[in-house]
Amino acid sequence: MTQFWADKRVLVTGANGFLGSWVARKLVEAGADVVCLQRDALPRSLFVLDGTIQQVTLAWGELEDAAGVMRIVNEFEVDTIFHLAAQPIVSTALRAPVSTFESNIRGTWHVLEAARLSPKVQRVAVASSDKVYGDAVALPYTETMPLDGRGPYEVSKVCEDLLAQSYAATYGVPVAIARCGNFYGPGDWNMSRIVPGTIRSLLLDEPPIIRSDGQYVRDYLYIGDAAEAYLRLGELAATDGVRGEAFNFGTGTPSTVLQVVELLVEMSGKPQLKPVIRNEVHNEIRAQYLDWTKAQRTLGWTPGTELADGLRAAYEWYAKQLKYEPVVS
Repeated sequence: MTQFWADKRVLVTGANGFLGSWVARKLVEAGADVVCLQRDALPRSLFVLDGTIQQVTLAWGELEDAAGVMRIVNEFEVDTIFHLAAQPIVSTALRAPVSTFESNIRGTWHVLEAARLSPKVQRVAVASSDKVYGDAVALPYTETMPLDGRGPYEVSKVCEDLLAQSYAATYGVPVAIARCGNFYGPGDWNMSRIVPGTIRSLLLDEPPIIRSDGQYVRDYLYIGDAAEAYLRLGELAATDGVRGEAFNFGTGTPSTVLQVVELLVEMSGKPQLKPVIRNEVHNEIRAQYLDWTKAQRTLGWTPGTELADGLRAAYEWYAKQLKYEPVVS
C-alpha cells in the first residue's frame, strides 16, 4: 500500500456492500478521509462488523437523487469517487428490472455528472462487470470485445460502462472502469451466491445446493484482490492510458461451480454431504472468464490469492460469524 491515499477526500458509494466494505476499509487503513454514501442500514455488513463504519463519515441518501449526490460531492470536497453502489444480483434484476435500471443507470449518470461539475474531483473509478460482454463465442474476454449483455442486470452494467466512457471522451472526466469476475470471500451475505450458500449449508450439516448443472464456468476473484485492484485503478484514473479505459480484473483460471463446491466440501471435512444438483438455472451466461493482461501491463496489478486459499479464508470467516467451529483441511 502506497502513501498516495493519505488525507485524500474519498467518496465510496455502496460502502456497506460486499466490495464496498473492503474498499472502504483499505482506504481507511491507507489514511484516506472517507465519506460513504449509504441508503440502507445493514448491521451484518463487514463495514459494520470490522468497525470501518466508526472510522468514516456517513452521508445518507440515494443514487437516484441527483441533488443529494451533488450535495455530498461538493459539501465534503471530494477529490476521488469510487462508484461501487448498484443492485448486484442477476436474479433480482430479472424480477425487478426497473429498480435495477434506476439505481445502476440513473445512479451512475448522477455520480458522473457530479464529478463533471465539481472542480475538486480528480479521479473516479466505476464498477462495471464481466457480465457486460454477454455470451461471447471466444474466451477469455478481452477489453476490445463488444459489450453485448442482454439480460436486465447485464444491460444495466453495459449502460453504466458506456456512460463512464462517454463522460471521459466528451467532458474529460477522469474516470476509469473496472470489469471484474465473480467476487468471493469474507463479508458476502448474499446466500444465493455459490460460495456463502455452500458454506452455510456445510456448517449446518446440510448438502449444498447447486441451482445449475454444476458446469457453469466463472472467474472467481478473491475480494481482497479485487479491492486492491480498485485502489490501484482509482489512483491512476486521471493518467494517460487509464482515463476513459476499461480494465479486466480476474485470475485467468476459470472454475466450474461444481469444482468450487467440491473444494468447500473437502475443506469442511464432511465428504458425506454430496451436492444436490437441481439444474434449474435459466437466463445466465454459461461460461465467463477474463484476460487481465491489460491491468497487469498498465496498472501493475496481479491477483495474489489462490482459489483454495481464498475459499479457506471465507470458510473460516463464516464459521466464526455463524458461531460454528470450522473444520478446514
